[in-house]
Amino acid sequence: MSIPPPQAPRIPVTRTHHGDTVTDHYEWMRDKTSEDVLAHLRAENAYAEARMQHLDPLRERIVAEIRARTQETDMGIPVREGDWWYYGRTVEGKQYSIQCRVAARPIYPADPTDPVAWTPPPPLKDPAQPREGEQVILDANVEAEGHDFFSLGTFDISDDGRFLLFGVDTAGDERYTLRIRDLERGEQLADEIRETSSGAFFDPSGRYVFYSTVDESWRPDTVWRHEVGTDPAADVQVFHEPDDSYWVGAGRTRSGRYLVIGASSSVTSETRVLDASDPTGEFALIWQREQGVEYDAEHAVIAGKDWWLITHNKNAPDFTVVAVPVENPQAEPVTVIEHEAGRRVEGVDAFARFLVFDYRTGGLPKTAVARLDGGETLADLTWDELVPPTASGRGGLLSIGARGNPEWQQPTLRIGYTSFIEPATVASYDVAAGFYTVLKRQPVLGGYASGDYAEKRDWAVADDGTRIPISLVWRRGLVPALDGDASSSDASADGARPEPSPLELYGYGSYEASMDPGFSIPRLSLLDRGVIFAIAHVRGGGELGRDWYEKGKFGHKKNTFTDFIACARHLIDTGVTAPDRLVAEGGSAGGLLMGAVANMAPELFAGILAEVPFVDPLTSILDPSLPLTVIEWDEWGNPLDDAEAYQYIKSYAPYENVREQAYPRILAVTSLNDTRVLYVEPAKWVARLREVGADAVLRCEMEAGHGGVSGRYSAWNQRAIELAWLLDVLGLADAPGSAGAPESADGTP
Repeated sequence: MSIPPPQAPRIPVTRTHHGDTVTDHYEWMRDKTSEDVLAHLRAENAYAEARMQHLDPLRERIVAEIRARTQETDMGIPVREGDWWYYGRTVEGKQYSIQCRVAARPIYPADPTDPVAWTPPPPLKDPAQPREGEQVILDANVEAEGHDFFSLGTFDISDDGRFLLFGVDTAGDERYTLRIRDLERGEQLADEIRETSSGAFFDPSGRYVFYSTVDESWRPDTVWRHEVGTDPAADVQVFHEPDDSYWVGAGRTRSGRYLVIGASSSVTSETRVLDASDPTGEFALIWQREQGVEYDAEHAVIAGKDWWLITHNKNAPDFTVVAVPVENPQAEPVTVIEHEAGRRVEGVDAFARFLVFDYRTGGLPKTAVARLDGGETLADLTWDELVPPTASGRGGLLSIGARGNPEWQQPTLRIGYTSFIEPATVASYDVAAGFYTVLKRQPVLGGYASGDYAEKRDWAVADDGTRIPISLVWRRGLVPALDGDASSSDASADGARPEPSPLELYGYGSYEASMDPGFSIPRLSLLDRGVIFAIAHVRGGGELGRDWYEKGKFGHKKNTFTDFIACARHLIDTGVTAPDRLVAEGGSAGGLLMGAVANMAPELFAGILAEVPFVDPLTSILDPSLPLTVIEWDEWGNPLDDAEAYQYIKSYAPYENVREQAYPRILAVTSLNDTRVLYVEPAKWVARLREVGADAVLRCEMEAGHGGVSGRYSAWNQRAIELAWLLDVLGLADAPGSAGAPESADGTP
């Protein structure tokens, strides 16, 4: 089937800022209620389907490979909260997880330091069977019935275990309806609160719910208190943030002693706290906000004294941790963790008997623990780095961090670790005894062996001399330039250079987000066809500290793009890959990166995969009424009031800079209900690209949000479509599939 690409009407819309007049012929697409717009998006989907119809067998094959490697009926590791063990189950054929619980061994009057009380029930031989005494508290498959999209934004249990609080989004716009379920009676309460943000919670008494709502530009700006069993119309406003550049969130300290409200912009924050025994009282500031100073506070009890452990960046770009007395936060701070340039402090978690320190160094996350069981004072703290017991770590690209540790009294710390080749593993660390118990390793069926794959860190050199890390993973025996740990520039024995390999280069580079190596089952379908997967850790991310982020934002934003180009050139120049064998991928702000490099260095890439791409930043950031725009000014600059910021953003904005040149093949993926990056941006971009002859395809999910479709099978299918397109661009559509997977979608040989 062959149909021509949709030709979007050109309807001029003019805007003028700082003396610059721009005529935008595709701005009419912004009205998502317009039948003309919806008809155009449906036409784009029809064209995309026709263009990729020949890839349907490959898509089905990739879905089959994912399913063949996934244990579809599985059970999560139980997490203790109060007198219950909570866990999720998945069942083959069902899209969503099922949340369950079983009763736990009572802690009191037993010794709360006894690790036995914190040892989860052992895994069942048959995960399809319920545990003895299992109670299903929420079956998302039931809740999702009748909806094309379903997502949970809140999931909280009252401390006494009686009530469940959950928030549901059935559109993808991240606006949730809160509901409360009485788990003892199996009844849903009449309480229903609409249009909330995520992250609602019970106070320790279970009598009150705290939640936040958003303003017209989708900024969480107000915290409310709801009394369980009452009319939500009577809910009390607890806090409102009037500054459009700040957003708010609320929560509880792990100790359960305090309720917390945080207000933050991208560069400044402040925290308010309230004794949880008085949930209707007034929240009090810890530190007054100070422009450019970010901080958060964690309640700790050390040597019998209550402290706020404050992680902040005042005169400490990579952050430091100090302690102030709870009763007097304005007292002279006591340093707990010194500032160290290049070691990015990411936070401290407090438990009754130990502290946990998360940081990153050398481009990877690390975790350390300090014991409190000996009555240590602040001056006595000793930090021990955690080193997992069973990680292969063959390429030194291990990512580690604390995972699922809600209880203040627990004597063990649960950690998770993974790498490109190490499936996600969860272990329990007995802090007092200093030993690990591996609780679960992500099942990977079909005979997966980490030794069949290799990973390593490489470095490119940017235009200004900065070394840019690149993380790579590949299947051994399929990548001549990398196999055997040989230099990619080495010649073979007969003097010939190894054949370049197909490669996917991924990038993000914004908001100080770090793209750490991690395991992926769908990615195996690339690796087993000889494709190298690589991440370019470009500036604008947080991999190498705060300066790494600062040098990729505002007036330094172009470093993000030139860093990515430098990584691509390095991989080409060293013979690892070649331009006709290189595809780039990025999503959201990483989609901005994709659009920029497509304009700046199209000759380096065979294809560009841009997911929910932020490709029309100038138009969006100029309009304060659009979702999150004012908040974004701290990241990109304010082009509305600052002529220099306007010109700088315009100089790299992908939509503004499409020009007559040869572009790589481009696939843009978006969602109609995305509130973070509106569908109109990629829709306009693709229309503009077609004006200059680019081969650009747009897929728009009509019932989804920023994260794409919901449900695991739908997500697998969506990813399989993208991977099939990617393999087609690389000339590998007919390449053999993954080892251990069936030869066809129905499993027949």
